Amino acid sequence: MTDRVRGFAAFPARAGRGPFARTWWGRAWVQAMEDTALDLRQLRKGRQYAAAGLVGPITVGPGRITATTEDVGEGPFRTAVQLAELSAADWELLLDRAGAHAGHLAALLDRQLPPELAEVVPLLPGIGDLDPDCDCPGWELPCRHAAALSLQVAWLLDADPFLLLLARGRTETEVLDNLGMRTRTRTGVPAAEAYARVVPPLPEPAGFVPRGR
Repeated sequence: MTDRVRGFAAFPARAGRGPFARTWWGRAWVQAMEDTALDLRQLRKGRQYAAAGLVGPITVGPGRITATTEDVGEGPFRTAVQLAELSAADWELLLDRAGAHAGHLAALLDRQLPPELAEVVPLLPGIGDLDPDCDCPGWELPCRHAAALSLQVAWLLDADPFLLLLARGRTETEVLDNLGMRTRTRTGVPAAEAYARVVPPLPEPAGFVPRGR
């Protein structure tokens, strides 16, 4: 896959209880999904399905995150969560702010999302911003399958906030190259010298081992 569409191995079953996200931006994602829910029973089922490892490999692309989700005696069902891409004007604001503060760039490279940066534009979803979709026969949205997918997406975001930027419309390479150009324009230093861009592989959330290992 290109970096505009990234795929991730399915998570295995997770034992124990606890929050589904460890970072503030992961928790904000979960909160947006929960605030959108009309049926708390579907949320509870979604938590059970996510913890049981019933969500298949997850694909993240601009505006859309997809997976297949199993169900007891049914499925698999094609499940998706859609999120509006940022406008060109919003991207300019976001990149201007990130490029003007070296700490923001350093945080992103360290796989951290600065709260101040996320407040520049509506980067994180709010109530109603996550649009779930599933081909199961249920009418509730999010259904348990979409809820399970949304919860597991929070695990991916915990490990790499660049996936949030991808869902909002820009790849990691596009963001870093744009910031490098802004740095070069402002300082006269070539982007390659302004920062060393070493993109590590996506770290696995603590306690998880993808299927097949």
